Amino acid sequence: MTNEGERAVQEAIDGEMKLLDPEVRASPARVLELLDPEFTEIGASGRRWDVESILSVTSGGAMAPESVVKVSDMSGVVLAPGVVHLTYFADDQGRRAWRSSLWRLTETGWRMYFHQGTLTG
Repeated sequence: MTNEGERAVQEAIDGEMKLLDPEVRASPARVLELLDPEFTEIGASGRRWDVESILSVTSGGAMAPESVVKVSDMSGVVLAPGVVHLTYFADDQGRRAWRSSLWRLTETGWRMYFHQGTLTG
């Protein structure tokens, strides 16, 4: 991977980790900086989310401040200029899921465009 590609993947990883941070999730303004206006998610529950529904959950304090998601096996690849695909394993207090997200470069920086979680045993 080129230095530019490595930087793109690192930017996406940094954004992903910020979105997993309970302090960031508690701030609608900070979440909005990281989500693409066209963001969609298919959650591990099977529910479909958009920006508005995510904000109603994250800013509502659904994620306790002490709830730190443990992340492992994070990897990323540049799919096209300005598009990064990340995959990783997440353990949120015993709720374990494989996660996948697409990040795209916008005029205001890297933003998550799509996210999916799949529960695992």
